[in-house]
Amino acid sequence: MTSPVPAGADRRIYIDKQSPKAYHALVQTSEAVRTVAADAGLDRVLVELVNLRVSQLNGCAYCLHLHTRAALRAGDTPQRLGVLAAWRDTDLFTPAERAALALAEATTAAADTAAQDTAYAAARDVLTEDQISAVIWVAVTINAFNRVSVMSRHRVRAEQ
Repeated sequence: MTSPVPAGADRRIYIDKQSPKAYHALVQTSEAVRTVAADAGLDRVLVELVNLRVSQLNGCAYCLHLHTRAALRAGDTPQRLGVLAAWRDTDLFTPAERAALALAEATTAAADTAAQDTAYAAARDVLTEDQISAVIWVAVTINAFNRVSVMSRHRVRAEQ
């Protein structure tokens, strides 16, 4: 059973619109992180997998919609995207993708230091230090965007 919604809670402020300078700074950070990831040799599919997995963990429908389309444009498959939430239970992901996903999850659940240690150890086996840094920055950035969208209640509209 769900709790009743307090009066006015359904009328959220779109904080990206309310504080455009802060949002623009976040967008600039995202653009810098995209460059860092590319310079580190991370392909767009891996970056979008990180964006999607973090958005799944945070329950951000808007970012899931946006980054699913981006992942498909980057060349990922519906099959892989469909099983992403259970990535540990399939062999569809490369060792680098698996390391990046574990690191992204550890970044998102920052209080779980044991998961961080495990993810870091696995990442060091298959990713360079530049790639590890880039994956963490991608996760940090999408976590921020998730919070903007979740707290603003950005909606996903049906496609025509």
